Amino acid sequence: MSTTTVPLRVAGFSWQVRLRGVAVTLGGLALLILLMALNMRIGDLPMSLADVLRGTFDAADPGHFVVMDLRLPRALTGALVGAALALSGAIIQSIARNPLASPEILGVTTGASVTVVAGVVLSGSVHGGVSGLMPTLGIPALALLGGLLGAMIVYGLAWRRGLDGYRLVLVGIGVAAVFTNVKYWLLTVGDVNDTGQAMTWISGSLNGRGWEHVQPVALALVVLVPLTLLGTRSLNALRFNDDTVTALGVRMNLSRALMVLGAVLLAAVATASAGPVAFVALAAPQIALRLIRCAQPPLLSSAIVGAVLTAGADLIARTLFSPIELPVGVVTAVLGAPYLIYLLIRIRRGRT
Repeated sequence: MSTTTVPLRVAGFSWQVRLRGVAVTLGGLALLILLMALNMRIGDLPMSLADVLRGTFDAADPGHFVVMDLRLPRALTGALVGAALALSGAIIQSIARNPLASPEILGVTTGASVTVVAGVVLSGSVHGGVSGLMPTLGIPALALLGGLLGAMIVYGLAWRRGLDGYRLVLVGIGVAAVFTNVKYWLLTVGDVNDTGQAMTWISGSLNGRGWEHVQPVALALVVLVPLTLLGTRSLNALRFNDDTVTALGVRMNLSRALMVLGAVLLAAVATASAGPVAFVALAAPQIALRLIRCAQPPLLSSAIVGAVLTAGADLIARTLFSPIELPVGVVTAVLGAPYLIYLLIRIRRGRT
């Protein structure tokens, strides 16, 4: 089944679809729905699945407010953020030809963290704008601005008559290290109460998410998922060396730039909605790749795996130390660190 493919043609475009990939995607969707339903059951007011369904579709039901205004936005934000991060990671890993690449190396998450912490230190409140500097910008807008700025810096420094994947990774690591140190310096000079609140966001948190957090990520996915899927052919070619890519007739620099831009936008919007949720963008594409057994991370399946990972991590974060809720980023970091070690060992063994 791992090698069985069928052709898919839509509006003049054609793809070879792996049946194993379809099975993994459908299975992931079923698991995601189950995890989201469990997330909506759990809380200060326990609800059965029947109560959740009634609260979702019946506006007169007493549980309607709990489901539609409190729990469903959080569950949807988690799933969409996980999907966006995983899709971004899959694109970056394919372009960099490196399973350890992720949006962090593009400066997206670290850039967002710096601007948010700077906003907190300058304004004195994590819930307000930046007093006297950017009064109309809130935390999500600051995070989006910082993510895009960080990516532009990394991209500009890595560009040398084209974009090389390994140079991009090295420059990204260096810039991320600088951003991280600036972030911690800002935390040390800020007020302890405000920086404590900022640390919750920096850890990646879904607490208090509302529909205003769902909409930007949903819109980004609606626009960018079809565009990235249309770019799958170019992405498949980019996994070869530059000479081979040029011989295949692919406009290498333009294709890389457009795909990197899509990855940056996905990661920036996701980070703006939930903070820098660690390791999802790194682990989800590699898990999807191993489930489907293909040459490079599959885009759509990676997005589904990312949504499942985030929804599952949020469920653990809410129940493990109940009634205390952990930031979802803490759980993904704890689960992702061993996987990172596994990837490093696997890569080292492959080289030796």
